[in-house]
Amino acid sequence: MSSRAIPLSVLDLCPVPQGSTPAQALHNALSLARHVEAIGYKRYWVAEHHNMTGIASAATSVVMGYLAGGTQTLRIGSGGIMLPNHAPLQIAEQFGTLESLYPGRIDLGLGRAPGTDQATAQALRHGRGDGSDFPQMLDELRRLFAEPKPGQRLRAVPGAGLAVPIWLLGSSTFSAQLAGQLGLPFAFAGQFSPDYLHAALSAYRDSFQPSAELEKPHAMLGINAYVAESREQAHFLASSHQQAFLNLIRGTPGPMPPPVEDMSELWLPHEKHQVMSTLAGTLIGDEQAVAEQLADLLERTGANELIVSSSIFDQTLRKDSYSRLIKVAAGLQTGV
Repeated sequence: MSSRAIPLSVLDLCPVPQGSTPAQALHNALSLARHVEAIGYKRYWVAEHHNMTGIASAATSVVMGYLAGGTQTLRIGSGGIMLPNHAPLQIAEQFGTLESLYPGRIDLGLGRAPGTDQATAQALRHGRGDGSDFPQMLDELRRLFAEPKPGQRLRAVPGAGLAVPIWLLGSSTFSAQLAGQLGLPFAFAGQFSPDYLHAALSAYRDSFQPSAELEKPHAMLGINAYVAESREQAHFLASSHQQAFLNLIRGTPGPMPPPVEDMSELWLPHEKHQVMSTLAGTLIGDEQAVAEQLADLLERTGANELIVSSSIFDQTLRKDSYSRLIKVAAGLQTGV
């Protein structure tokens, strides 16, 4: 059993259930944030995606302000901001504003993928490139957050001189190595890229150089989790996410479907393999089964934190899954 309490956080794409609206999805996010704050979760991150009718968190910094204003102690962050979609000055100003309003509670998680399709990425970036200059953009952003130098003409106001923690996000080894070289915390997208998990964590730890931000590597692992009263119920709840991803790979993304008892009639064998392989980074079952899975995951990865995505159609059952998961984590720490 684990001898330490693993910090748990929430990764929310603000899913829009079928028959609902983006407005209700955002209200659901605040309701969930308040719930997990009350039971001991550490962070609540929202993700930047665009041109997706099933995801309501495109204006990520705006959503963060809504969540921060409705909570008290929870750290609110981006999981992540896709930096190549933005001018670094804009992000420094936005997150400087958030940090000014909610001091000590804001995290800036950065990714380099577009978070959307090719046409939408072009509309967002307006010729700013394909993200290959991400290290240079990151350097510019960090300089904007630093204390201004005498005579410096370009400043982020607010933003300059504010200690907004920067995390690098990744689903492969590129950002892992960059985070290590810069001495920054790293969050790995295990919820959809399980095949690269160990390679990315090894690359991060092997390349790590101590910095003013960190003395030693700090890795947070993204996972999916569906915890319910029974294993059958947990698999039932997870079918909404499976259907949503199936629709995505078919090129027909949309609102999150309600769960189904049997997926076998909905996908072809090769589609099932692709969905299940991509979503292999999932904790699923009743509390006993998830306790075993979680203990094994922590033993294999040595993750410092977990950030959990639970795309569950019913809001009440979604809250219940997060409640059960933190109970499981506490039980591992105490050896119960």
